[in-house]
Amino acid sequence: MISQILFIAIIIAAVVLFSINVKKVIRNIRLGRDADRSDQPSKRLMTMLKVAFGQSKMVVRPIPAALHFVVYAGFVIINIEVLEIMIDGIFGTHRIFGGLGTLYNFLIGSFEILAWGVWLACVIFLIRRNILKLKRFMASELEGWPKSDANYILFTEVLLMTAFLLMNAADAKLQTLGLSHYTAAGSFPVSQFLIPLLPDQPSVLIALERGCWWFHIIGILAFLNYLPYSKHFHILFAFPNTYYSNLEPKGEFTNMESVTNEVKAMLDPSFVPAEAAAGRFGAKDVNDLTWINLMNAYTCTECGRCTSVCPANITGKLLSPRKIMMDTRDRMEEVGKSLDQKGPGLEDGKSLIDNYITREEIWACTSCNACVEACPINIDPLAIITELRRYAVMEESQAPTSINTMLGNIENNGAPWKYSPADRFNWAKEN
Repeated sequence: MISQILFIAIIIAAVVLFSINVKKVIRNIRLGRDADRSDQPSKRLMTMLKVAFGQSKMVVRPIPAALHFVVYAGFVIINIEVLEIMIDGIFGTHRIFGGLGTLYNFLIGSFEILAWGVWLACVIFLIRRNILKLKRFMASELEGWPKSDANYILFTEVLLMTAFLLMNAADAKLQTLGLSHYTAAGSFPVSQFLIPLLPDQPSVLIALERGCWWFHIIGILAFLNYLPYSKHFHILFAFPNTYYSNLEPKGEFTNMESVTNEVKAMLDPSFVPAEAAAGRFGAKDVNDLTWINLMNAYTCTECGRCTSVCPANITGKLLSPRKIMMDTRDRMEEVGKSLDQKGPGLEDGKSLIDNYITREEIWACTSCNACVEACPINIDPLAIITELRRYAVMEESQAPTSINTMLGNIENNGAPWKYSPADRFNWAKEN
């Protein structure tokens, strides 16, 4: 009974702590402006099924795609066993679903094969990051915590899968010894190879099996509560993020309603715009972005696919789309912590632009949408860059000389070039 009470207490504590942390994340996302993404529900659902469930955008890089799919499938399917662990922990039973017979044997056997696949994939990922040191994992924005975060998760997955297989191996050996509590149930195609390495004393085997059982479930609960602090929050947020992703053509920019109304009024003096609340042009801080932008930041996996295809980054410029998303998330976290402490929140003298993202970064962007196309979960760094640029131009009148020249030409000549409309076809006369 003591172990059952302890187990229930741990479950309740883990769920409560996770709920508190998720509530804070949602509060931070709601710092952003409203945005309506309720249109085309059928298309949105298909996008989520294709991109998040089907991982269709991962296949551009086949090797990591295959490894990631194994980890993804293992995470989803192996955790079905958590239901059995929960019931056993609450009621003091052992392999409560063992009565399913052949089906149960098939399930446990499948879990073991997947667990071995996850173990192997995580080891390969660790090698890619720490020994092969792939370029996109060595960027300056990943120094410190982001790099450690990825390694912590991979090591944890390796330990959890090791504990799972050792638990099954000890369980299988105890079953052969005929102990009453360990009734024969399950098939062990992988852990059977570990059985010869285990001791023969029943007491030691029971301690090993129980130790691995507790480590496995507590590890899963600890992992659950680690997610809100980690880039691995995409495990949960990838699905709403892809559902609410932008379905409009990638080259289509948003128009500000206030500016659109001004243009309509100039073209049609009889036009009477609807009353709209005064707002900032573009975005200076996270509260000027939409909640979609902020959810994108929490969903970012820091995989670096966006940065690896960014033409500005490739040519040595300061811009990294991955850093844009990480900076946005960091600023949100800073504001959220300030609000938790009854601090100034957004009135702390800082802002997303300048304090986190520099002017050089936002003006290095070519607006090519390569980062948006490359992201495996439809994150849109360009939307944030565009809003920061809009603020710099429309609120502060600060832009590079080349941009100001281009804007002046459009205003005066109706085109980005310095020639007047009357001289535009002079080249044809010369030829």
